[in-house]
Amino acid sequence: MLIEPVIVPKASDMLAHQLRERILAGEFHEGSVLPNERDLASHSGLSRTSVREALRILEVQGIIAVKTGRNGGSVVQRPNREALERSLTLYIRGHRVRMESLLQTREAIEPSAAALAAQYRSEEELAQLELLHRQLEASYDDIATFRTVNIEWHLAVITASHNELLLAFYNAISDNIHEASSLKDFHSVDVRSGVIEIHRRINEAIRKQDAPAAFRRMQRHTAAFAERAMDWLATHSEQETAEETTRAAKRITTTRGRPARE
Repeated sequence: MLIEPVIVPKASDMLAHQLRERILAGEFHEGSVLPNERDLASHSGLSRTSVREALRILEVQGIIAVKTGRNGGSVVQRPNREALERSLTLYIRGHRVRMESLLQTREAIEPSAAALAAQYRSEEELAQLELLHRQLEASYDDIATFRTVNIEWHLAVITASHNELLLAFYNAISDNIHEASSLKDFHSVDVRSGVIEIHRRINEAIRKQDAPAAFRRMQRHTAAFAERAMDWLATHSEQETAEETTRAAKRITTTRGRPARE
């Protein structure tokens, strides 16, 4: 009979898990200070090195903040959205997530966010969306400003959805997604005109609190962007391949006829 390897968790991981669960359950409220290293070691039966490592795990996860000084210690804090965004960003970069996957994620997020914005937006958030739309129209001939305002408008829609998870996911992928705007997308007059028109129609649906219309219009908008982005990336990849082939051919041509090295 084959026996699979038994993996024993590290003591520091087990202590970090126990403390994390108690913090999330509310036993240690936000702003309170955890017992010091010596007390944690005494109660857990672990070495201070293991305790220190467990606290470092919680600090990296954003669950505690370690403060030094006479009144210092391990202060409990709630995990914030920025911590989630950092984790997602690191995952995207570390796993080299494909642009196609990022675009698909955007297509899943933004239509739903637009529908939620239509339902839950405040008057102030609506005013911000309309202000950004006027700025977009005013920057029609300034491509750099047009691109910046466009990104701000999309973020304002996500914010108006009042959904913290959608906002965290969007912030994590937006930098990579909008790098696709460097594909000279907005250099096209037709594209800029189309963006202004679809933003106006999405704003209108949000203003009227018409969630289905906001969803459909944003869905068409993100799908059109994704199609242009993938077309550009495919063309760009083909150009890079052709250029590399040309460079390789030149290297071969240059080295032909040279005497072989002894």
